Amino acid sequence: MSSKSNRSWTMNGFGVAHLAPAETTIPKPGPHDLLVRVKAVSLNYKDRMILDGLLMPNMTFPYTPLSDAVGEVVGTGEAVTRFKVGDRVLGHVIADWVEGEGPAVLHQKTLGMTLPGVLAEYVVFGEGAAVLAPPSLSDAEASTLPIAALTAWSALFEMAKAVPGETVLIQGTGGVSLFALQFAAAFGLKGIVTSSSDEKLERAKTLGAWKAINYRTRPDWDVAARDATDGQGVNHVLEVVGGENMRRSIEVLAAGGRLSLIGILGDTTFSSSIFPVMRNRLTIQGISIGHRRGFERMNAAIEVAGIKPVIDRVYGFAEVPRAFEHLARGPFGKVVIALS
Repeated sequence: MSSKSNRSWTMNGFGVAHLAPAETTIPKPGPHDLLVRVKAVSLNYKDRMILDGLLMPNMTFPYTPLSDAVGEVVGTGEAVTRFKVGDRVLGHVIADWVEGEGPAVLHQKTLGMTLPGVLAEYVVFGEGAAVLAPPSLSDAEASTLPIAALTAWSALFEMAKAVPGETVLIQGTGGVSLFALQFAAAFGLKGIVTSSSDEKLERAKTLGAWKAINYRTRPDWDVAARDATDGQGVNHVLEVVGGENMRRSIEVLAAGGRLSLIGILGDTTFSSSIFPVMRNRLTIQGISIGHRRGFERMNAAIEVAGIKPVIDRVYGFAEVPRAFEHLARGPFGKVVIALS
């Protein structure tokens, strides 16, 4: 290991202006830990919420942000059995959720929140909270998987059992939404994509969208989606907005349909009649990323299906503030920072 220090970016306050380069010592892995040289990291909306002080307003500084990273194992603790030096790995964000229902309270051991973030040259992962990166993906591509891809995969295939031919309404063209669209297209689901941009909707069609709805020209997008299904409604909605949007999502569901709440870009409260939920036997479920076993199954599926993550732009390690500014503009797909 040639470097004697660990370069990173840290927050010294809230806002992009308070992001700054830093140098610390390289962390030492414990008996069951991996020391990982980071190759690439990707940004998520939650990272921007943390940076702006919306998600963790009482944090202490300095703080190293970000949760998604891929890298090479360069050292292991003496008790490690799952990995070896030279393996390319991804950190599993909810570090104590291996499978099943998970711990009673999620996010007590979460990368980039309650655990140190990954915007650094060297990080430590517990061996139980890491997975092998898909061999077919580049470092930049692989870095996009831990939150966005796994959230979409969990909503479609872990928390629900999608059946080929079913319709799924996918809101927007951010990272989670585009992974959902790619998974849907690969495994026989009919993806209906909503966006305010015709240009983005055209790009979504090239990724396999069955129908595309511009919600600016069709504010009654729920009516348009129901019309697209011959009045039956959609089988599954991936809700990313909240508020009034969630009410419309409930209204558009078919009998026996499911709403997966995977993000909150708008209001955190909503009001809706309970009658559609009862009458149509609807399921409403919150999705919190997913467990490690699901991550491993997803990576195997990505290899089989030949899925390539959609990356809007890759920035260098010196361009972290610019990457966050790009995220705020609403990218088509993922924003990545390369460390090498």
